[in-house]
Amino acid sequence: MAKLVNKFQQHEEDFIVDAKRMGALAAERKALDIYGYDVRGLTLVADALVVCSVSSEPHLKAVMNAVVDGMKAVGRRPLHVEGNARSGWVVLDYGAVVFHAFRVEAREFYDLDGLWADASKLELDVD
Repeated sequence: MAKLVNKFQQHEEDFIVDAKRMGALAAERKALDIYGYDVRGLTLVADALVVCSVSSEPHLKAVMNAVVDGMKAVGRRPLHVEGNARSGWVVLDYGAVVFHAFRVEAREFYDLDGLWADASKLELDVD
């Protein structure tokens, strides 16, 4: 199978730094089960995914706002936002990195961790 190549790829260290920053911002707001996936060569959509769980609607809002505000502080704004706290999930598309936050039930339903099981995990350095 041919490898897919994204012609708009950021430099490797840029997307890894952004993924780690998003993971750290989510961890500061007590997000759960935070994982990063290196999806280069598996999709043209992004170079990395950051996925986390939250426990409630207010928790989802807090995590989403922390990521948006923290990334804005370093000059990055989402290209697109999908979902909301009421829906139980939110996606923040930053181009090379796509951030997903789910209520636990929604994460189990969409199973992105299973979908991207072939992807290498990124070390996000979050506890």
